Amino acid sequence: MLRRLRIENLVLIREAELVLSPGLNAVTGETGAGKTILAQAVGLLLGAKGDASVVGEAGEEAYVEAELDVPAGFFDDDLAALAELRPADEPGLVLSRRVFADGRTRGYAWGRAIARDDLAAAAERLIAMSGQFEQRRLARASYRLGVLDAYCGEEQERRLQEARSAWRELAAARQRFDELARDGDATRERLAGLEALVEDTGVLEPGEEDALREARERIRHVTELGAGAVAAREAIEPEDGVGAATLAATAERALAPLEGLAPELGRAAAELRDVTVRLRELSADLRRFVEDLDADPARLEELEGRLELWADLKRRYRTSSGEELLARRDAARAELDALAGGGDPVAAAEAELAEARERMAALARELGDARRTAAGPFAEAVAAELRDLGMGEGEFMVHVTERELGPTGSDEAAFLARPNLGLPFAPVASTASGGELSRIALAIGVVAGGETLVFDEIDAGIGGTTAHRVAETLQRLAGRAQVVTITHLPQIASAADTHFRVEKLPGDPTHTRIERLDDAERRAELERMLGGEEFLALVARGERGPTVDG
Repeated sequence: MLRRLRIENLVLIREAELVLSPGLNAVTGETGAGKTILAQAVGLLLGAKGDASVVGEAGEEAYVEAELDVPAGFFDDDLAALAELRPADEPGLVLSRRVFADGRTRGYAWGRAIARDDLAAAAERLIAMSGQFEQRRLARASYRLGVLDAYCGEEQERRLQEARSAWRELAAARQRFDELARDGDATRERLAGLEALVEDTGVLEPGEEDALREARERIRHVTELGAGAVAAREAIEPEDGVGAATLAATAERALAPLEGLAPELGRAAAELRDVTVRLRELSADLRRFVEDLDADPARLEELEGRLELWADLKRRYRTSSGEELLARRDAARAELDALAGGGDPVAAAEAELAEARERMAALARELGDARRTAAGPFAEAVAAELRDLGMGEGEFMVHVTERELGPTGSDEAAFLARPNLGLPFAPVASTASGGELSRIALAIGVVAGGETLVFDEIDAGIGGTTAHRVAETLQRLAGRAQVVTITHLPQIASAADTHFRVEKLPGDPTHTRIERLDDAERRAELERMLGGEEFLALVARGERGPTVDG
């Protein structure tokens, strides 16, 4: 879900921040007020080309930022590299795009620079937008298959997770077999390398490297540690003179005789007695700390030597950390143990590869069976929605065909439509117009769900009864996905859970403002969309008929 959208100096928008609701969000305004700038902002996050023309007059760059919630497993597979940039305390995803005055652009995730393609790939997983972006999504085989799988339900999602895991296991098994089967010398060399790794690192223990560094730093700074501890002890309980412990005891003795006269002083006296005891215990702890400080040069040399052993082994086995080195050792030990019983390692790897292939093939068959079973009902459900949305007979088909085996199985789904009778069925991405693509995306979203859907052309060329049906369909979609629609139709705006108005403000230069409307402001905006007070008065007197239903 898109939680927040921030826009700065984009065309006419100086600064805007939209906090969006989970349901249906409508954006309205006069023609020419700048509603399409909002679509441009989302487009930049989806990878649209940026140039100097979108930079406003209020600065030397334009900036768009989105905060998004992400589903479980979002950073698996293709987005695993993006996950490495994710801050530890950040549950969601923050994407942004900056356009400079010279036309250069830069994408960011959590404020860290990323490639534009990576930005678009992450955004497209969470945001679907009408127009050219919907055309691009529908042209992508992985998207079509994902939509069909979403319609199949939770059991299909479980199969997909198992298939992705099985695919990784298959790739690992294939790599092991290839390495072992390359030739006998390579096999022997690999086994010798595993044995050397286990032997060389056998003396290393988990957590030892950090403990060695800590001990080394302690010895290196023994003078500062000792001086600080001595100074602290002198302040608490000096050898000569009065310290904090003595002062606390003196204060307690001053109050003790008075407890009978003023019982409320008893608590203060008790706390002072406790403080005195704790200060003296602390003084003893500091004394022992100083006595136990080890400044032995031989010990420091021993620690340095042990740390150099760790560093040398990490360099030798090309690992970036001690944890990785020990993990490599454990894996090598496990592999050697598995081979200790004898047998042909190449044959064992081949058997493992065959087993992995069969598991992946079985999961691919299960996925394919579910898709072929669901294809007909899914197409019929989408077609019914299209008919309600005024798209002729709403003819829509899904063809599931075989392709090369991959992490999602061995199927490919084609979405075909026939907007007009007499024409052949053709791929949706290439046969539908911009407005038709928006309504097809709406129908698919109602049937299969989604994350966040942004519609900029959903009301193109419609009105009257069709507009009401589109509004009703958007409401139903908002029950299972977040919807943002930029519209000029009051039927759609009145159905929204949250309403934003785009308004052009005169000035030097002219600029655009986007604000969230309260109930009274919303009624006024809907009245404006219906023609204003004078128009409604004419309708009420019967002097002019309404141009929209209701």
